Amino acid sequence: MRTALAVLLTLVVVIGGVPIAATAQQETASVSFDNQATGGTTVVVDSVTLPDGGFVTIHDASVTEGNVLGSVAGSSAYLEPGTHENVTVSLDDPVAESGTYVAMPHVDSDGDRVYSFVAENGEADGPYTADGGAVIDDATVNASATVSMSDQPTTGDTVVVDRVELSQGGFVTIHDASVTEGAVFESIRGTSSYLEAGVHENVRVELDSPVSENTTLVPMAHMDTDDDQTYTFPESEGETDGPYVADGGAVVDTAAVSVSDTASIDYSEQVTGGYSIVVDSVFLPEGGFVTVHDGTVTEGAVFESIRGTSDYLEPGYYTDVRVELDTPLNETTTVVPMAHVDSDGDETYTFPESEGEADGPYTADGSAVIDSGNATVSASVDYSTKTSDGTTVVVDRVELSQGGFVTIHDASLLGGAVFESVVGTSEYLEPGVHEDVAVTLDEPIRSSQTLVPMAHMDTDGDEAYTFVEGEGDADGPYTADGGAVIDSAHTSVNAVVVASDQSGDGTTVTIDSVTLANGGFVTVHDASVTEGAVFESIRGTSDYLAPGTHENVEITLDAPLEESGTIVPMAHVDSDGDEMYTFDTSEGAADGPYVASTGAVVTTADYTVEGGEMTETTDEMTETTDEMTEEMTAESTDSGSQSNSEAPGFGVVVAVLALLAVAFVAQRRR
Repeated sequence: MRTALAVLLTLVVVIGGVPIAATAQQETASVSFDNQATGGTTVVVDSVTLPDGGFVTIHDASVTEGNVLGSVAGSSAYLEPGTHENVTVSLDDPVAESGTYVAMPHVDSDGDRVYSFVAENGEADGPYTADGGAVIDDATVNASATVSMSDQPTTGDTVVVDRVELSQGGFVTIHDASVTEGAVFESIRGTSSYLEAGVHENVRVELDSPVSENTTLVPMAHMDTDDDQTYTFPESEGETDGPYVADGGAVVDTAAVSVSDTASIDYSEQVTGGYSIVVDSVFLPEGGFVTVHDGTVTEGAVFESIRGTSDYLEPGYYTDVRVELDTPLNETTTVVPMAHVDSDGDETYTFPESEGEADGPYTADGSAVIDSGNATVSASVDYSTKTSDGTTVVVDRVELSQGGFVTIHDASLLGGAVFESVVGTSEYLEPGVHEDVAVTLDEPIRSSQTLVPMAHMDTDGDEAYTFVEGEGDADGPYTADGGAVIDSAHTSVNAVVVASDQSGDGTTVTIDSVTLANGGFVTVHDASVTEGAVFESIRGTSDYLAPGTHENVEITLDAPLEESGTIVPMAHVDSDGDEMYTFDTSEGAADGPYVASTGAVVTTADYTVEGGEMTETTDEMTETTDEMTEEMTAESTDSGSQSNSEAPGFGVVVAVLALLAVAFVAQRRR
């Protein structure tokens, strides 16, 4: 089958009219991709050889039908020349249903370490070829789940599952070891609340049937087969909400749990901006707090050494506990995290105020339960996998000891392009903690890729980022352990819309450029979309646009603009695959907007009707966002008394409004 598929792909690439940038290779590229199960967001390529470096891209089966660009489900980060094994590929289009997928090595033909095959309409980063065809391997990928749980102490009432990934949503159920002996229902100890499709970390599960002795537990991923978000596997005697399966068996892990009444705490040396400390794990059998002391506690400064304390933690085991410091660290030092009891039961830490009479430390073997290690004061950056609209990137958390910036680099940084890799920088950030930092990119990025946020100092004190212009003489990166303080993560870019301010007679609008990973449309809304007029605000929609990038897209408006104002071009998916825009006629059931982590993928532009008056500018329009959000909340509450027949499509309208609200908040930050 694979030989036939390679030949078919050759025909697709040639006849489909998509040019490929493939050159003759001295060595032979190869790829091995085995059948596997996935939780939906990643697949693993067993082995890939890239003589000149590049990427391994995952296509869905539609590539065999000529859908060369739209079939791309995800691509790896840049891989150096050579052979790579067990390559994890993040998918921009998660796997929700089992099917055939195709792994294909691609050249980095433009040398920028960013996979731009789709965004460049096939003119860059084409596939490696051999014997007249693309180099490929195919595999059956089963939409399933993954689950992992570490050995841990427990009070017997709760346990923590490290990570659960569900392709279609569901639950994680804790069984005891008797499940391996056939006690399918009797072995159930507890089940999580409903979990949406996707990745969930540190899932705490309350045990309906507590454990009373050291034992092995078996976390198992379960589906929600009846779509009621209620776990009914035991009550239905297995007819509903059965387990996810992979390789012929249920998706499970095992973990040894030890029932204990002795507290414990673990801390690893780390880099911080000085305003918080993360404790790896803590076990509090009676509940309580984690207090961070500095090293003077070992010299007798019991109260004076306190730098910060966590919120109250219920009895149980916790991982990655972040403690915000009331007294920041201003230099590298030793810190001593300590487990404290909530001795007075008020869930409020009063150890220092009570001069030690309340909420004292847990003890073991006659000593306080502590751990210790260095905290290097510099900066920290946290950035997780997310979807961007191509114009803005949101960094989860930045902590700066002396103020500065967070700069976004693309993957060319890893190839030595220190300055050229900069794609955007935040405004000046004061010393301290900053969450959800929106960074407007200097130029839109049109391809999914690995981005690298980096913490930079303001070395010249002018609150202006001049690292690039000064060729590194000013505003260099924060450093620790001999390297720059960075984080990195895959960033999906499925759609980008760019439109400039323009003027005309009100009958047409020109979109500068639009990139659609899966094809679709660009719809022009007027500013009333911000007031809840999701359908009524539609002025016109483009013809169907194939996957890739389109420039200077002229849209004839069905409802011409009669006066000047703000227009809102929005990228829409062709969700029903008919190449006809039916978002309005289906009342939102089909062809909804492309979505990024910040909301619907939109842009705004001022349109001047020649001879008309400007009614509302882009800046004025964004001021309505908060009001729109309040209206959405009120309407959502009112809709509770309406039947579906009284309010067709209402849920979709509210969802679209929510996406717009978030999108415009993000635009206001630019």
